[in-house]
Order: sequence, then structure tokens, then C-alpha cells
Amino acid sequence: MTASGSDRGREGATDELRRAGAQRHVAVVGGGLAGITAALDCAQAGARVTLLEVRPRLGGAAYSFERDELRLDNGQHVFLRCCTAYIGLLDRLGSRGLTTMQQRLDIPVLAPGGRVARLKRDGLPAPLHLGNALVRYSHLSPADRARAVYAALALRRLDPADPRLDQRTFGSWLAEHGQRPEAIEALWDLIARPTLNVVAGEASLAQAVQVFRTGLLTSAGAGDVGWARAPLGEVHDGPARRALSAAGADVRLGWRAERIAPVGSGWTVEGNGERVAADAVVAALPHDRLADVLPPGALAAPDRLAQLGTSPIINLHIAYDRPVMDVAFTATVRSPVQFVFDRTDSSGLAKGQLLAVSLSAADEDMQRRPEELRARYLPALAALFPPARAATVERFVVTREHAATFRAAPGAIALRPGARTGLPGLALAGAYTSTGWPATMEGAVRSGHTAANEVLGILARPRRHQAVAA
Repeated sequence: MTASGSDRGREGATDELRRAGAQRHVAVVGGGLAGITAALDCAQAGARVTLLEVRPRLGGAAYSFERDELRLDNGQHVFLRCCTAYIGLLDRLGSRGLTTMQQRLDIPVLAPGGRVARLKRDGLPAPLHLGNALVRYSHLSPADRARAVYAALALRRLDPADPRLDQRTFGSWLAEHGQRPEAIEALWDLIARPTLNVVAGEASLAQAVQVFRTGLLTSAGAGDVGWARAPLGEVHDGPARRALSAAGADVRLGWRAERIAPVGSGWTVEGNGERVAADAVVAALPHDRLADVLPPGALAAPDRLAQLGTSPIINLHIAYDRPVMDVAFTATVRSPVQFVFDRTDSSGLAKGQLLAVSLSAADEDMQRRPEELRARYLPALAALFPPARAATVERFVVTREHAATFRAAPGAIALRPGARTGLPGLALAGAYTSTGWPATMEGAVRSGHTAANEVLGILARPRRHQAVAA
């Protein structure tokens, strides 16, 4: 197997650290997927690692909790076959066996009344692998299907690195390429909304191009869908604790970082009434909390973090007294429901069926009370799944992530910082950084690798005095 660039970078840093003759200390602030990855990389390179996480668990926004004797995930997280960094992390944690992956992309798309169409790839090479699916996609008129094929081929020719693409919306580009509002809602938003957490009309064209090219238009198998069969806590939290412990890392949960400061040739992280001294720091915090913690000089324009904005996600966990859906998951059209997953087995529900409804870009629903969400979504589910009309809803649980992701609007790419800061020895990690990916688990893991490489490269250099920021 050929080593990746991040693997080669860590191997080189490991050699340099060992030649330096002394173990160096790295503090990782934040225990999400980015922080877990950075901590494992630094420990593997021979550094002493302390990971500080404010929550009582690891995994960040991809976590589980218990409610009424059910094990529920805060949100339904999926990944694609092209998410090689995330899959690699699962292998490192030993939890890949708790996930499943489609042999071939196959997304059932359900409309009210029970009409189903499928976005399913065949054995042809990309981009022909989706041609038959588009031609047969019955939620579009024949004319719209032909226009969708034309738009997909044109999209494949765009370069996501072109800065001009980040200045306009995906929706405006689709309209210029013959996509009517009905086609955007029934096809393009099915992919754009859950991956970018904004609808096509609000999404950066550059970031949409990255999603569609990487996941669907370049490699036939890239878009095959994977998901966790077990609660996310069993996939991320427990395995990460064990892997970090085996690597010699000191994991401190319930530890709120309040300030990161350069001191002499090193750093301190202040919080919980104490200070943690380190030779380098990886700040793997959410972008909307980062500016309050970073020292002056870390970012040339710290106000850009606020300009990234946030976009919310809501998940509804609905326990029926009987099975109402006969597939593992489905997307929907012409319905307020977006994606629905069968989470009965992972939740531990003994009788009936538990559905998880994932609502991305949920700005309007974020203002609704649970009883309002219940009144809005239970009839919508009954319109999609006829058996739900006679079923009894035994539990209805709402989880909200108010700032689930940054807002992938036009101009966002220019606002996303890199891992390197203006202060040597301090690096940033998180799905909001300039990974080239949207705010996904894959982007988070990639950012962790990049941040670890950055601080390891600094630590491998001879020690010298570091200027203290004012």
C-alpha cells in the first residue's frame, strides 16, 4: 500500500523528533474527530500528548446519549467510500466493523403516496455509472432528466479550486444550466443539503462542485454510502479512549479550555482553574468558540471566524409500536421530511421500529417547539409510509445542533483558515478549516492530520526562543 502524504509527513516528523533526543509535549484542545486524529498522530510520532475535552465523552458532534432506556445518536451521520481519512480513523480505532457500506450506491427516494425512484449506480465507469439512474428517475419529467444529465456533465468540468466559483451560488449555476426549481428540489438538493447543510440556492458553487465531483462524478464507487450499525458512542467515544490510552495519551474529560497563551518557548492552556504547559498546541475547537480562546496574533483576521456563520441540524427520533418502513434508509421529495433511517437495532428498542429523521439546513424548524415539530412531521411521515397511519407513536425525541456546521455560502472558502497560525507551535484543526471538504467527518479527520503534521514539524526543529504575543 502506498503511504499517503499525511502518513509520510508523520513518519518524517517522527524521525526528526527521535533525533532531537527528547520527548516533546503536545496539548490537543478538543476531543472531536479532529482532536482525536491529531492526538493519535502526535502520540504515534513519539510526542507526549494531553487531550482536553469539555464534554464527558469524545467524538464531538458525533455522539450518543440515553433517553427512556433507548440509545440514540444526536444526529444521523453517514460517510461515503471516498471518505478515506475517516475510514482510516475507524481502522485505527478498531471500530470499522461497527459500520456498514453499500456494495453499490443505492438511494431510494420516496414521495408522498409511496412512489419510489432510485438513485442507483451500475457497473459502468464514471460518469456513465449514474446515467441509467438519471434516465429512469421518475421524480423528474423526461425533459428534466435529460437536462440533469447535461448539467452533471458540465459540473464535472468545473474546478473547485477556481476562486470565481466561490463567489456565486450553486442554485444560480443550476438555473443557468436548465434546472427548474422542481428539479433542483427533487435531485440536486438531495445531495447538496445533507453534505453542505445549506440548500443549493444558498450554497457556494465551489463547495458544491467539490461534493459532486468527489462523491459522484469522478470515481464510480466513491459515492457508495456507509453508516454506523451501532450507536456512535460505541463507534467513536469508547474506541477513541482505548486507542489514546494505548498510545500513552492523557485524556481529560470535562475540561473547559478558556485561554491558550504562548509562554517563553512553549505554551499554556488555561482552564478548570489550572494550567497545562506544552511545547505545542492543536486547537480543535468549534469555529464559533475559537476566537475567545486563541491568543492575539494567532489569526491575521480573527473576525473571519464569525463571518463563516453557522447552520443548524435537527434530528427527530420517533418510536412506533410497529414497523412502518421496510428499507434501511430513504431520501424523500415533495415532503418536509428529508432523510429517514431505521435505527431500531442500534437504539435497543425491543418492539416496534425507531426512525431517525435527519433535517439539514433546519433554520425554520429550529424555532419550532417539540409539539410543533410533532404536528408537522408525523402527518408527513404518514403520507410517506402508509403503515404509519395506523401506528402509535410511543416516543418522540428532538435533538438540535444549533451550530452544527459553518455555513457553506458563497465566499466561505476564502474565510476558512488553514492549520498554520501566525504563532509557531499553535495549529488549528476542525472541519471548518481549509480542508477542501465540506463540514463532514471526513473533513474533520483530514484537518486533524494536517494540524498534527504542522506542530510535529515545528517540534522537530531545534529549540529556540519563541516570541510571546502581546
